[in-house]
Amino acid sequence: MVLRRLLAVLLHSPQLVERLAESRPIRRAAQLTAFALLQAQLRGQDAARRLRGLAAGPAGSLGRRAARFRDAFTQELRRGLRDRPGTPPGSQRGPGANP
Repeated sequence: MVLRRLLAVLLHSPQLVERLAESRPIRRAAQLTAFALLQAQLRGQDAARRLRGLAAGPAGSLGRRAARFRDAFTQELRRGLRDRPGTPPGSQRGPGANP
């Protein structure tokens, strides 16, 4: 409680805040933060531009790609389940089943 009060008093001191703002670690942290935010913004804009390019491509190309992915995924899933060694799902007996 006392520590919280002391910190509140110190942080409301304009002179202390000014000295902290001019310190090298705080300036460097602000630079790194600004750099990270700018990079994230640029990457987001680039990703949005690429998505718009995909969607604006030949009519329905994005839909065809999604359908092709779905079909390939389900085919591989079925093949994996079929080729799996062991008993088929649903034929296994649980802990209370009669042998």
